[in-house]
Amino acid sequence: MTTVSDAAPDPVAPPARDLLTPRARALERAALRHGGAHCAALCLVSLASTAAGLLLPAVLGRALDLLLAGDPATRWVARATALVLLLGVLDAAAGVLSGTADGRAAAWLRRLVTGQVLALGPRAADRFGAGDLAARLVGNAAQAGTSPAAVAALLAATAGPVGGVVALGIIDARLALVLLAGAPLLALLLRALARDTTACVGDYQRVQGRMAADLAEAVGGHRTIAAAGTQDRETARVLRPLPELSRAGHRMWHVQGRAAARAVTVAPLLELAVVAVAGYLLTRGEVSVGDLLAASRYAVLATGVGVLVGRLAALARARAATRRLAEVLAEPAPAPGTRPLPPGPGRLELRGVTVRRGGRTVLDGLDLVVPGGTALAVVGRSGTGKSLLAALAGRLTDPDAGEVLLDGVPVADVRHADLRHAVAFAFARPALLGTTIEDAVSFGAAAPTQDRVRSAAREARADTFVERLPRGWDTLCADAPRSGGESQRLGLARAFAHGGRLLILDDALSSLDTVTEHHVTRALFGPGGGRTRLLIAHRATTAARADSVAWLEGGRVRAVAPHEVLWRDPDYRAVFGEETPR
Repeated sequence: MTTVSDAAPDPVAPPARDLLTPRARALERAALRHGGAHCAALCLVSLASTAAGLLLPAVLGRALDLLLAGDPATRWVARATALVLLLGVLDAAAGVLSGTADGRAAAWLRRLVTGQVLALGPRAADRFGAGDLAARLVGNAAQAGTSPAAVAALLAATAGPVGGVVALGIIDARLALVLLAGAPLLALLLRALARDTTACVGDYQRVQGRMAADLAEAVGGHRTIAAAGTQDRETARVLRPLPELSRAGHRMWHVQGRAAARAVTVAPLLELAVVAVAGYLLTRGEVSVGDLLAASRYAVLATGVGVLVGRLAALARARAATRRLAEVLAEPAPAPGTRPLPPGPGRLELRGVTVRRGGRTVLDGLDLVVPGGTALAVVGRSGTGKSLLAALAGRLTDPDAGEVLLDGVPVADVRHADLRHAVAFAFARPALLGTTIEDAVSFGAAAPTQDRVRSAAREARADTFVERLPRGWDTLCADAPRSGGESQRLGLARAFAHGGRLLILDDALSSLDTVTEHHVTRALFGPGGGRTRLLIAHRATTAARADSVAWLEGGRVRAVAPHEVLWRDPDYRAVFGEETPR
């Protein structure tokens, strides 16, 4: 059973420049395929609406010609009325289908990216930061989810101008030629819009993610901020990118507005040219008044760049968000192993393990053996890689070089389910997941029995605290105010309850009071436990109770020996400052 620690550094998110990377394009296609029937239905409904809109001018023109000639036009007026009603129904259906497709795509994307984040484990927060990940999972997933509907809407919006040009050609080929003369200019406008909108939207979403990361950091450290009286300073820090966000937003609207303004300048001239030519043909008797009416409407449809501008902008926003999700999916997750874990005492071995973080080598060719069934405390100054070693032992992260073995099998080769059943973790700041307190202690790959949960709570000295809660074990986690020590006790109970052959405690005793620590360590180090215990220790008292101590220094193991032997070395005593053993 594993739980990810709360801490996460600031994200480092590169800005988006290209419209879609290959991975983002594949993700967009996958979202379209996932939408399946809904996207196909939306596309059909949108195209049907466009077709009805193209038929309407012809029907109205025919009705006008009949009325001017004094012939019965009731049937054509009825057809025009039916088309208007059909357009209303199709538009409503498109709205419902669009909302459904957006919701389904966003939900699928969130599940996909959430699974990737959980597969990455702590490295996801290391790479992006908790706040930026939340922004991608919430805002960007919702925006990227609109991509299938945006593609369908763009197809329908493109069909309108194409159909308008074809209809003009049917009335008279010269009308279509007049309009096509201005088509290259309109195409250039749309291309510039797509390029400029993509850059603006990418910058906007990137700044949003940075602000979310800063806000998450501030919320996580709210007590420190309040104690230091720096609320105003932190507020200013979180909001510092706001002008940059505003500039990106203004650029985005400026680009869209500029494209619309240019289109408004070009399109009316083309429409006027079409109407003028149609009027000239009318005077020569080559087209009818109804044809002139239809031609004027088709000219509007054929130059409908304003609609295309909106559709392209929506698609650019969706694709920029898709790219940010694809960046998370591009991070290589540890490949699950395929080998079963054979029975064993829990012997842990690290061979030549090297780990680099931020350009710095934290662990350098480290070798360490923890015999099965023994307790090893790992000590060292801050920054020597103690927590990183704990994460490696349970494969919360992988080394850059070397390997970690559990009972002779590399943990990278062990099946995920076997490894999670074999290894239990407890952290300094445990994340208590689940609805109730009992859910939180039972949380893991396999739920322990109620008796086992109660027994583990007694070992962790959490039972008396839980029994004082309003509803005992059935108390909601949100309704159970806890101190840091009480949270640690629940985290320890969870680790104890799930058994396994290897128990890893990453500074999980640091918030316990002296009496509680004494009782917990007596249960932890007492005879008959059977499991291997790896403890990240910051107290001399904890190290003194372990069978052996591994002393880390400079990314390597300086010594492995019982605490009382190492205590003779003044450098070792300096690791604990002024503390003396008890």
